[in-house]
Amino acid sequence: MQHIYRILKTGRELWRSYVVIALLTTLLSVTTIIVPLLSGWAIDEIRKGASANVKYAALLALGIFLLDLTQTIISNINGYYGDQVSAKLQNILSKKYYQHLLSLPQSYFDNELSGKIINRLNRSIVQITSFIQMMSNNFLQFIFSTVLSLVIVAIYSWQVALMLFALYPIFTLMTIKSSSKWHVWQKTKNEQLDIASGRFAESISQVKVVKSFGQETHEISFFNKHMGNVLKVNKPQSSYWHKQDVRRRLILNVIFFAVYLYIFTQGAKGVFSPGQAVALILYAMNIRIPIFTISYLVENTQRAVSDSRDYFEIMSIKPEIVDALGAKKLRVGKGAITFNDVVFGYDKNRPVIKNVSFAIMPNTKVALVGESGEGKTTLTNLLLRFYEPQQGSITIDDQDINSVTQESLRQAVGVVFQEPALFSGTIRENIAYSIKNATDTQVRAAATSANAHEFIEKLEHGYDTQIGERGLKLSGGQKQRIAIARALLKDAPILILDEATSSLDSKSEAMVQEALVRLMNNRTTIIIAHRLSTIANVDLIVTLSSGSIGEIGSPKVLEKSGGIYSQLLSLQRNKSDTNEKKLEKFDIAS
Repeated sequence: MQHIYRILKTGRELWRSYVVIALLTTLLSVTTIIVPLLSGWAIDEIRKGASANVKYAALLALGIFLLDLTQTIISNINGYYGDQVSAKLQNILSKKYYQHLLSLPQSYFDNELSGKIINRLNRSIVQITSFIQMMSNNFLQFIFSTVLSLVIVAIYSWQVALMLFALYPIFTLMTIKSSSKWHVWQKTKNEQLDIASGRFAESISQVKVVKSFGQETHEISFFNKHMGNVLKVNKPQSSYWHKQDVRRRLILNVIFFAVYLYIFTQGAKGVFSPGQAVALILYAMNIRIPIFTISYLVENTQRAVSDSRDYFEIMSIKPEIVDALGAKKLRVGKGAITFNDVVFGYDKNRPVIKNVSFAIMPNTKVALVGESGEGKTTLTNLLLRFYEPQQGSITIDDQDINSVTQESLRQAVGVVFQEPALFSGTIRENIAYSIKNATDTQVRAAATSANAHEFIEKLEHGYDTQIGERGLKLSGGQKQRIAIARALLKDAPILILDEATSSLDSKSEAMVQEALVRLMNNRTTIIIAHRLSTIANVDLIVTLSSGSIGEIGSPKVLEKSGGIYSQLLSLQRNKSDTNEKKLEKFDIAS
């Protein structure tokens, strides 16, 4: 239950609502326990026959009516507060989860399916808040009314109170004992659901790939397999739980038989008046209902505990990359970048970057060249501080990037990814993604510089056109120009350009290349180049081989060196299937 307490503590700003719910629940419980008393008094009065006080009996009937009316009003007010607390708590937990997720290192997302992350959020928070709602609307009332009922029953008969009280530890212990096995099954179910949901989200986001390769049957089979595993676990889990519930209820029925037998026999002996006997029976029935719902409550508690454990498991992950104490904002003057003896590996025992050192002068264009997997993208990820080197340092204008804030570092770097990363929403929103208060004039100017304004204006809704998830309604060239416009609007002094490998028609290609020239102008630019024509126009080439620097120099120098760049030029001049395959190893479009 510590996880449930942590959930409530997380929503401690709702403490006023918690107090209101507790007060309303107490009032509701008091009204509930008075009804059996009034009913017992009414029966004793009625037994007097002609000598009965009719006005008194009528007042008792009116009292029961007013109590029922009060219960209706209070229970609905309490339900309203419970619903609000549940919704607000869901909002708080979701925001904290999302905020924490975005603070986690890139390595976490490298190892998790996005669908699994989303499913865990939905499952955990929905189950937790449903439990809180159930607690506020039902469970607390059960507890208060049961305690008060036992107190009143004890006034009439301590023997009956003792028998009824004995039900709770017996039933609760049996339920807890059986729930531990249930929890193991639930964990397995959650794991299988996460896998299925993760693949589901992944296949939907890449449905074009699924359809293109005709893999609909394969994806359905994968999904069905893991959902089938959920059903396989669910059957023994449900069977076990309900068998245990039968045992629990049999024991309860025996104890309640003893309670009713005692009340009836003592009433027959005259120890209890008929009214007192009826009141005791009604109190016993009031207690019986909560006890028989304990199995349901415990099951929901176990679900909430299980899912809250998943929630806090994510929340307990510490960000690997945090700003140093006293970290200052990065101040970019010229935009000089230096890699100093950098060593890095995704697996610390297998470095992919080995003692890499090179300098990039301000306002120059540098191309990283090497076979796929040699560390070109890794170097740019290190510059953005998505990862941290195990050894060495990276500086911008003589400022170690580990000593400045991550926010200021990433504000100083513009990025154009190989695959344009666009969001669902309008074209305007995507261009202005990095500038919250960008004006319409700024957005249009950036689009014009990116050669995007003309095609945008031809769309029915212009800049307010909805582009679909990941920009699916746009062509490849249009998406690239929107991404370039976004980088232009950001106007960062440093640029990382992961050149697109996808082929475009000649007109789109020319427009994209022209936009890129404008984008790179007067910026320090690192290019992961996929075209030899792009590499030929840079100021400096850095080749990578086996994670280390192969050679550094200008295109003119390296084309005569006999090294990697020279070999690539030769492969392109002497076109053949074999040479094209060799170029592909270097991610170079032939």
